[in-house]
Amino acid sequence: MTSSRLVRLFDECGQSPWLDNLKRDFITTGQLHRILDSGIRGLTSNPTIFQKAIQGSSDYDEQFRQLSIQHMLPIDSYWQLVIKDIQDALDIFQPLYQSSNRSDGFVSVEVDPNLAHDTAATETAARLLDERVARDNVMIKIPATQEGIPVIRTMISEGRNVNVTLIFSLDRYQQVMDAYIDGLEQLSNTSSDSLAGVSSVASFFISRVDTEIDRRLVAVGSDEASSLCGTAAISQAKIAYQLFTQTFSGPRWSALVRRGARVQRPLWASTSTKNPAYPDTLYVDQLIGPNTVNTLPDNTMLAFSDHGTPAVTIDTEVDLAHTRWNHLDRLGIDVSDVALQLEREGVLSFQKSFTELIDALETKDQALRR
Repeated sequence: MTSSRLVRLFDECGQSPWLDNLKRDFITTGQLHRILDSGIRGLTSNPTIFQKAIQGSSDYDEQFRQLSIQHMLPIDSYWQLVIKDIQDALDIFQPLYQSSNRSDGFVSVEVDPNLAHDTAATETAARLLDERVARDNVMIKIPATQEGIPVIRTMISEGRNVNVTLIFSLDRYQQVMDAYIDGLEQLSNTSSDSLAGVSSVASFFISRVDTEIDRRLVAVGSDEASSLCGTAAISQAKIAYQLFTQTFSGPRWSALVRRGARVQRPLWASTSTKNPAYPDTLYVDQLIGPNTVNTLPDNTMLAFSDHGTPAVTIDTEVDLAHTRWNHLDRLGIDVSDVALQLEREGVLSFQKSFTELIDALETKDQALRR
């Protein structure tokens, strides 16, 4: 029997496909079990995903009604709704977490995005969320804002799993990896336990980079600029993977490996193509390699399952990636400005989803109390 493309992605290429979605009927209908059986090895969520899930169905109404009867504030009800889904998903993925020697089977949940620029508040919220979920295969999502970097270090030093989200630049990615290693070293100095129980991924957002850089290339208006459209995101990701292999090597890292440390895997996020002219599996096919994760939206998962190509590509044409990336500067494209803009937009987008959902829950709560 021929293995599915998703299974081959891991077995032959060393990349773990995760699903970038969660909603209650995935759990109640058994669909999440079927998704797991198809070769998916983990799951990510975010405030936008939960906004769509909770506002887009009646699946949460009964639980919310019971919480409202208990006079729970809508924001507290939100966390009850989310944590139930996360815990149920974690329990479904727990056998994979165990059989993979704790390398996969993770489910990620994000802290309140309104705290993205507050180090102390993010740290408190991340620690509390980890303790409330109370599953060893949970990953707490922390934004890779400048204020989020110290929280990564602290969470890792406490032996907690972290998914670092909203990475858009190579410089910030290096800071994220350094924070992870710093945290492991702190943990190593305070605990005699193996470091193998701590895991982290660094979520590099892909398609949004092309969307913004393509827009700026079109504005340049030359054939030279047009020839680079659709190349920036993949080029940056290939360079990022090169940084990953360099960072997780050498004497400093080897000392941690002897204590059981695991690499912080790059996770390719936002891998659905926004430009219909691009192949729908572009940001999967071109970014496959060992010790990586690709978190797939539903349609991208289905597309890759149907016609994707499971073959290692992340370490191919790296020189060309550098050439294309450096060419952007010569055309006047400021990639640092692009990263700052995308980070700002990413945080605002999650804040908007979070706030709109809380407002909707407040309206529903008031209606139930009449």
